[in-house]
This record gives sequence, structure tokens and C-alpha cells, in this order.
Amino acid sequence: MRFAPDVAQPRLTLPRVVVVMPALDAARTLAATLRDLPPGLAEEVLLVDDGSSDGTPELAESLGLTVVRHERRRGYGGNQKTCYRLALARGADVVILLHPDWQYDARMLPAMVEVLRLGICDVVLGSRVRSRREALDGGMPPWKYLANRLLTVTGNVVLGQNLGDAHTGLRAYTRRALETVAWERNSDDFVFDSQILAQCAACGLRIGDVPVPARYFAEASSIGAWRALRYGLGTLAALGGYALHRAGLRARWLEPVAPPAGAAAASARREPLRSGSARGA
Repeated sequence: MRFAPDVAQPRLTLPRVVVVMPALDAARTLAATLRDLPPGLAEEVLLVDDGSSDGTPELAESLGLTVVRHERRRGYGGNQKTCYRLALARGADVVILLHPDWQYDARMLPAMVEVLRLGICDVVLGSRVRSRREALDGGMPPWKYLANRLLTVTGNVVLGQNLGDAHTGLRAYTRRALETVAWERNSDDFVFDSQILAQCAACGLRIGDVPVPARYFAEASSIGAWRALRYGLGTLAALGGYALHRAGLRARWLEPVAPPAGAAAASARREPLRSGSARGA
């Protein structure tokens, strides 16, 4: 039996990868996060500091990172917006969102990039929840696990996905994905993460995930109960907006920035990444 067709296959080359780190008081964990980063994976690691008081930007500069400081605190979502603007301006083909708190195992980033490089997905999430036992044994608080399960299952039903963890902070996007969805219209708060997933689904982008071990400890970033409640309600609001959008009550924030021009654009989104294939002005 032959598995390979008798046609010349496109020559795939490594995309230009930029890792972005939205940071706030991450001095204790930044070096450990960077130690896990596979050598040669990223052409640039960009840290955007949102008003740290513990010397995070100075440490990042000493470690060789590109550092940008916000003059005023803009929030987690606002920080991501700066990260993506800068990464796209630097010609990134793939942008990886990695928290500098050493919660996510950065050794899995090459697997995420490979899924994008082969053209299998447009967005890849790092799932912390391969199984209930692994998540809880890794230190995820039971209340957070339960909330994650409820919101993830609800999101999968509404968005038509099959994700293991829709609320992870480890994500990889192709340039095309970030140039398609209107993430500039999103909240500057934590619900940005839920909104951009709804936008990706609304724009027909393919979302996948890979299992990524996660650590929970005092220095790992986490939000308190009140902000978690706000996040949960904001996520449900985003899902409700998506459902109405699909029902015909169109929402501008869910519309693509530049609607695909016919079948050619749809086909282009599914081609493997090649050298220079997604770079542009």
C-alpha cells in the first residue's frame, strides 16, 4: 500500500517565530521560563511589561530579551494587543503567547509550531487538562478545574469546537489568524482570551490543541475569586454574542478585519507555512 502520492510535495521551511510575553512582576520566574524555551525556536523573544515593580524589565533586558514598557498599566488584554502589534510589525509568521511565570512547559512549543507549519491548524492552544488526575496532581485548584471544565464544555458546544482547555494562557497563532480577527476590538481585561477564540471560530479558523504540563505555585500568575467570576461572566457573554452572531444578529467585533476574497483566500489559509509565505506589510 502506498501512502505518499506520486506528486512533488512542497518544500516546507521553518517559519519566523516570535515569542511574546505579557509581563507583570515576573522577576522570580522569568529566568526559569526562558531555560525551558528550546534553543533556536524563536528568532525573537519580546516581553511587554505592564508596570512591574520588581525589576522584571531590567532583568529581561539583561537576559537578552526585547523589552517594551507600558507607560501606564493597560491590563492583560491590553498587554496582548501590544504584543501582537509588535510581533506582526517584526515580520512574525508564528506568534506564541507564553506567560513568563513558568506555569507552562515551554518544551512543548516546537510541537505547537509544527502543527501550524504543516497547515493543520491556524491556532494551537496548550491544554493543561489532558486528564482530571493530571490537572489536579499538577496543582490546579479543584474550584478552578471545575470552572474550567464547565466553561470549556460550554464553549465547545457553542463554538463547535472540541478543545481540551479553552482557557489556557499558552497559545500559538499564525500571522494569517492575527491579521484576520479583530482582536483590537476586544477587552483589555482577561476576557480577551475568550473573545479572541470566539473571533477565530466566527472567522472559520481552525483551532487545535496539544497537551502541555502545567505547574501551580505561589509565583505562578493567577486571578482571585472575584476576577475569576468576572472572567466567567465575560466568557459567557462572549459566547452569547457568538450565538447571536451565528443566528443573524451580526456583531462587528466578530467580523473579520478583511473578509476573505473568495475561494482563493480560503485555500491560502490551509496551505503549509513556507518561507516568506505569510510575511507582508
